[in-house]
Amino acid sequence: MGILVDEHSRILVQGITGQEGSFHARACRAYGTQVVAGVTPGRGGQLFDEEVPVFDSVAEAVKETGADVSLIFVPPPFAADAILESADAGVPLIACITEGIPVQDMVKVGRYLQNMPTRLIGPNCPGLINPGARCKIGIMPGSIHRPGRVGVVSRSGTLTYEAVGQLTDLDIGQSSCVGIGGDPIIGSSFVDVLRLFQEDPETDLVVFIGEIGGTKEQEAAVYIEEEFTKPLCALIVGATAPPGKRMGHAGAIITGESARAESKIQALREAGATIIPTPADIGSTAQKVLTGG
Repeated sequence: MGILVDEHSRILVQGITGQEGSFHARACRAYGTQVVAGVTPGRGGQLFDEEVPVFDSVAEAVKETGADVSLIFVPPPFAADAILESADAGVPLIACITEGIPVQDMVKVGRYLQNMPTRLIGPNCPGLINPGARCKIGIMPGSIHRPGRVGVVSRSGTLTYEAVGQLTDLDIGQSSCVGIGGDPIIGSSFVDVLRLFQEDPETDLVVFIGEIGGTKEQEAAVYIEEEFTKPLCALIVGATAPPGKRMGHAGAIITGESARAESKIQALREAGATIIPTPADIGSTAQKVLTGG
């Protein structure tokens, strides 16, 4: 079953005629995803790969194709407006891959979406995938995934791929994988995604990958302790980063004691999570929890 998307999801790609948008739209289609529309202002009436209609606006694309997911590959200065355009068109799920959106822009987006029936994944994220449904929304490499019953949620795109690769090598399939994004301000949080995994009858265990910076992992720990009933394996990366130093994501900056790896690990351990010692141990730790070893 998985979460968020399935074989019936109908995807529109904002920025489909750009270099990144076209490359990944083709990869999504090759995986089996229903890409039903593209949106590039001024390119309306064209066909992408001789099959996918391109529209000037999201509203027009939704009206003509029934698209219910928006995948955004729009340059940073225009990405916030692209998110708002999809929300205004009534798209229930948006995945924004764009990196480098100004924080001030995302503050405005966050406030606007508070009163909208729209879920945002990202920005600065790899997207999401449901291997059982052959539905891929974003830039995750489909070839490393296999259908199964382990959910993955991560702030890091690269470590999402590493986690999935290790799980697949051990014949452990995935129900869904979601990269929430590494920026200071994002749409869906760890808690939001964990709630979905909690409600999914086909997810038996969750692999959780956090990093230094902010308090999202501590917020997740509170939810895990109070409401989450499934086994969870947690990895926190960035333990060697010096205070005030950005390591990778814009959100991975230590600004206080709570932002340090040690504080996050302690909170998750006390909440009942099984701590993954290093990135090399993701698969083996999940396997031990699944088998009771």
